Amino acid sequence: MNQQQPHTLPPPYFEKVYQANADPWHFETSPYEHAKYANTLAALPRPLYGQAFEVGCSLGVLTEQLALRCEHLLAVDVALEPLQRAQARCAHLPQVVFEQMFLPVAFPRQHNLDLVVLSEVGYYWDLADLTRVADGLLARMVAGGQLLLVHWTPLVPDYPLTGDEVHAFFLHLATPQGPWQHLHGERHATYRLDLLEKR
Repeated sequence: MNQQQPHTLPPPYFEKVYQANADPWHFETSPYEHAKYANTLAALPRPLYGQAFEVGCSLGVLTEQLALRCEHLLAVDVALEPLQRAQARCAHLPQVVFEQMFLPVAFPRQHNLDLVVLSEVGYYWDLADLTRVADGLLARMVAGGQLLLVHWTPLVPDYPLTGDEVHAFFLHLATPQGPWQHLHGERHATYRLDLLEKR
């Protein structure tokens, strides 16, 4: 774990990021991001998911594409400004609901999730909060529900964890006795992707 920033990044951190730049990670314009989104969706083996949950939806660029594979999609973010833009982007998609939410302080009310997407968000939590998030999500997922992890792997000094540490944490739980089964993994130049399924 990085020693420079051991604690979970709080909501004001992201509010300041979006105040400084409306699209700080170039989700709307980056060919890299668009290619990564295509790989993210291609990694989902089912054509349709009933109850999906996207953590850290930001501007809703991935949300808009993910929604076409979901009967119902709850998309959340800690910052209000990108959440409002995501809501406007997906206004034509009645199956999408947006909420401002900060895990692990709050979790979805439903306990029937069959898909959870953690894309570029896990490294914002410290290890203790990542553990709480993992436990809370597991409790809200049905048996056979799938967890898709996609994270940038190079070191970012501000972040409590690296993408590799986030994936290693979940893969450590994907043992024959553990709660997860590892279905698929990919490593690209600067990000990795892993798909797990709840036993």
